Amino acid sequence: MGYAHDYAAAIMRRGRVPMPPADHVPNWADAPRKTKFYPGVDRLPLPDADYPADAALDAGLGLAEPAFETGLFDLSVLSGMLRDSYGLTGRRLGVQANTDLSALPSYPLANWSRGTASGGGLYPVSVYWVSGASGPVPPGVHYYATRQHAMQRLLTGDVTGEVRAALGHGAPGPGLTDQYLVLGVKYWQNAFKYNSFSFHAVSMDIGTVLQTWRMWARARGLEIEPALWFDEERLARLLGVRSEEEGVFAVVPLRWTGTPKATAPVGASVRRSDVERSRTVLTFEAVTGMQAATSRDAADRPTAEALDRAAVAPPRAESAEFGLPAPRPLTADVRTALRRRRSSFGRFDAQRPVSLDQLVTCLAAATSASRLGGDTRGAEDALPARMYAFVNHVEGLAPGSYAYDPGAGVLRLVKEGRPGAFLQKNYFLANYNLEQAGAVLVPAMRTSAVLDTVGDRGYRLVGATIGAVSQAVYTTSAAMDLGCGVALGFDNISYIEELGLDGTGESPLLIMLIGNERPVPADFRYEIA
Repeated sequence: MGYAHDYAAAIMRRGRVPMPPADHVPNWADAPRKTKFYPGVDRLPLPDADYPADAALDAGLGLAEPAFETGLFDLSVLSGMLRDSYGLTGRRLGVQANTDLSALPSYPLANWSRGTASGGGLYPVSVYWVSGASGPVPPGVHYYATRQHAMQRLLTGDVTGEVRAALGHGAPGPGLTDQYLVLGVKYWQNAFKYNSFSFHAVSMDIGTVLQTWRMWARARGLEIEPALWFDEERLARLLGVRSEEEGVFAVVPLRWTGTPKATAPVGASVRRSDVERSRTVLTFEAVTGMQAATSRDAADRPTAEALDRAAVAPPRAESAEFGLPAPRPLTADVRTALRRRRSSFGRFDAQRPVSLDQLVTCLAAATSASRLGGDTRGAEDALPARMYAFVNHVEGLAPGSYAYDPGAGVLRLVKEGRPGAFLQKNYFLANYNLEQAGAVLVPAMRTSAVLDTVGDRGYRLVGATIGAVSQAVYTTSAAMDLGCGVALGFDNISYIEELGLDGTGESPLLIMLIGNERPVPADFRYEIA
């Protein structure tokens, strides 16, 4: 039993036993930026990029075949993917039930929309582009500046050999390449608000980014195969970051146009430093402990067979089952769906129920997204996560809780009766009336089994998987004009009891609300991209 086991248990119990420090209050006046700041560096503006109208979302989700042959990345394609995932796309205001509503009209606290969701809207993921000789600019290490939609050059020279060496043998991706995206997490950017809970939240943020990239790329015939196992300390040295302050969570090799050149490792390191806005930066033992635990033995990539041993088992076949229609075709292009994505924050309207095919489409998208690919790829029939649905208002389906069985194409009844009172009782915040949602979807994973099988670094895999599921449901809902909201503030133990998961080892890690919203919302949108 490692440190991650204890942390996972504390996360499950936090609805009943607060995680220390229980008295932490965020100092919003001294909050960090929602980006890193490298003063004095050269900046490369990224080009505008079109997105094919026939790059449909259902192809991006793996629910349909893409309309494109296998393609290659270039600077324009990379620019489009970064803009549509993590770049700022517009300013939004709306009358809703979240606690930050009164602050949003103030320009310094404005809510800038992005295609990818993030816990608390904090966006702590750092995106680095490590480019080699086949790229369109001199080789080097660049940081993606989201506010300017530009690359900031942190180092000049071909250091792709360092990334290749850090990945080691058996890494996923296109084989020989000299173009990589590296994802890091600056912990203080999230921990100033969420303290010890932060590591749990930012692990999911990595998954939301990866899932956006996978949908965006797959729909137009491109590959995104992330690596979660690699020599993390080596990459931290290359990026010039202290691992206790910024973890390196994922590497994505890119199949690039041109002829890649393999270079030897050179031992170089970024000398530029991020300048922190906060005058006081705190550390939290749980976050530093999880960083240390999950970066230890980080290069020991697990086998597919090991990952399969931690998969969820099929739901009980003896329970009552309800046949499901096929998922609805999602013909909207991925970019359009990402631009529509937003959190509902209390605007659900039970008077208009969700249709059964809308529910099925969200469940199918979530199940597909639970397979992250890359070095997390297991057998095709092994499910990393099980989807459950608390049904309030769905056409043709009685209220109750259900387990989704994608192989059989059915919902299996867990418990009859309206779940609204249970859902609201076990939700900690005041920004949603859960009974008004058409359904509340809950992904569950065998967290302890993952950790037993692949070690403490498996906690990052669990978080990334759940984050990917949430991003898929958000985007799918947007494409069907459904409202969606995702929340972590619920009593996990009560959900285990309500769904009868004690004997399965499954842990419910997130709740995702879907439903129709009240008509004629009071919204303001100003698009900047």
